[in-house]
Amino acid sequence: MSGTAGGEGTIVDATVPDATVPDAAVGPRRGHLDALVTTVARRLMPVQGDGVDAAVSGVLRELHEVFGADTVFLRRNDHANGVTVLVDEWPRRTDVPEPDPLGVVRFDADPVFARVRDLRAPYVERPATSPDAYRERVRDASGVDGVSLAMVPLLDEDVTSGVLGFVTFGDHAWSDDDINALEAIASLLSQVLARVRAEEELRRQAYDDPLTGLRNRRWLLTELERRCRDGGGGTVAVLFLDVDRFKDLNDALGHQVGDTFLAALAGRLQATLRPGDVAGRMGGDEFLVLLDPGADTAAATALADRLVRHAAVPVEVAGRWWRRTISVGVALAAGGRTDATGLLGAADAALFRAKDQGRNQAVVFDELLADGAESRFELGERLRTAIDADELELYYQPEVELASGRITAVEALLRWHHPTRGLLPAAEFIDVAEDSGLILDLGGWVLSCAARQAARWARDHPNRRVPVRVNVSPVQLRHPRFLAAVQDALADHELDGRLLSLEITEHSVMDDVEGAVRTLAAVRRLGVTVALDDFGTGYSSLNQLKRLPLDFLKIDRSFVAGLGYDPLDHNVVEAIVRLGSAFSLELIAEGVETDEQARHLAALGCRRGQGYLFSRPLTVDAVDGLVADGLSDRGAASTRRSG
Repeated sequence: MSGTAGGEGTIVDATVPDATVPDAAVGPRRGHLDALVTTVARRLMPVQGDGVDAAVSGVLRELHEVFGADTVFLRRNDHANGVTVLVDEWPRRTDVPEPDPLGVVRFDADPVFARVRDLRAPYVERPATSPDAYRERVRDASGVDGVSLAMVPLLDEDVTSGVLGFVTFGDHAWSDDDINALEAIASLLSQVLARVRAEEELRRQAYDDPLTGLRNRRWLLTELERRCRDGGGGTVAVLFLDVDRFKDLNDALGHQVGDTFLAALAGRLQATLRPGDVAGRMGGDEFLVLLDPGADTAAATALADRLVRHAAVPVEVAGRWWRRTISVGVALAAGGRTDATGLLGAADAALFRAKDQGRNQAVVFDELLADGAESRFELGERLRTAIDADELELYYQPEVELASGRITAVEALLRWHHPTRGLLPAAEFIDVAEDSGLILDLGGWVLSCAARQAARWARDHPNRRVPVRVNVSPVQLRHPRFLAAVQDALADHELDGRLLSLEITEHSVMDDVEGAVRTLAAVRRLGVTVALDDFGTGYSSLNQLKRLPLDFLKIDRSFVAGLGYDPLDHNVVEAIVRLGSAFSLELIAEGVETDEQARHLAALGCRRGQGYLFSRPLTVDAVDGLVADGLSDRGAASTRRSG
């Protein structure tokens, strides 16, 4: 049995010369050992992930009884961190020092643990030759001096994944049959642990979010449904979290920075949770927290408020500090009295209210919110029939030349004649249309109706040539058939492309700048012009602005409002005018309501304006006379007074 110390692939037995004991006196009979291996195999082979700890403990206990060692242990090698980790031992020590000297040990701690890293064959260490550092470590952990050690490796192909070890106080010899049996048991342990690791990895991939390490949507919904179904009357509480204005950060800095931010934020959220709470990522920048069963409204609200506070602390990403807040919707229900869909819908309604009230806060779902959620649902259902029921109408608002009052274009604005709520502007239902997927149908209807009206005006007033501007949603712009829809609208109504203009927002192009550039360039080849609406409220870079094929910039009304008394608004508008001039773009000011604003715009070099000073949005019949005249009397009068 004995060999030379350090021999590769052999049993290493550092014995004293007269310590050899006949095999018959060293261990159980060979048949007994074969039966032991068979018993261990039967114990380990059926083991699943959640039962592996108990099975390993049982094997160690049985080995302890059969071989009479004072301690049997299993260690796992963590090669990435250069350490060996104690998995279990039998019997377990009752008075373990803190920190445990045998818990996590570096491979370079002493020669014995150095062997553990790459052990390929059984290894035996006897008291006469044990390294001093190893004897001292064992003495510190157990109070025993002078031990025998036997270890057999757990091999995973070419990697030593761990060791099965035996410690005997005093001197102990091992027979060849003993070692052979231990090698077989170590092989069984290695196979089972490798299988369990593979199963755990599959479960991790199935139920964990790869970006944040939190639970994923699939696990969250399954667990939430189980809690709602089997709650036994206990409370089921959820927090629905969304990062405020995350899209702006993601679009401006790129997905890699955005992902890094989300991962850092997820770690902060996880650290804020209480024992029993579970956090997961629903997708994008949305997270869900399942609170410890039985949590009440006070506990849920307190946790939500802590999450809001902690999330607001800046996060370091790529050497810079970035701050984004979160909004949280809180919802609770008695288990067995709701389902996952209903509870998530309630949390989402509360989250929507938190956003609507200014973000960076938590809102608890209540009956008023329930009414609001139901109202949005009913609005969406009614909107589905609005086109067929002939409830939609286009109003038109003129755009004028500030110097002369001449109408330069009209903007088509969608209105809905709701059967019970009266005339609704688009702002009151466009979000519902986008959430419900109806925006493509509505957008197509608007495009076709506006093109038809522009063609009629071209026929009725051939000398006026007043283009119609149509607002395009981000969903429309990204749709693969958008260009074909524009071509069809022109062809169906025999409309000159120069009499149609499309208005887009900065947000609509930032998800896919390359795609937007291609689509808009193709649209402009049809003669259709493109205006960038609400300029200054988004996060477009100058490089993006330079690349976009545009004809007009529309200055947002928020900057026009302060002209005449707010120096900052004056400076912003002046800068936008200069920017438009640099890119050869025509400027159009929105929200012009006073003569003073019109005069300041003209003085700054903005030549066109739109707003209540010139005309409110009008029905097609009302605006038809203005188009026929080609002149806004109010606009002409106001600009003449400025001369």
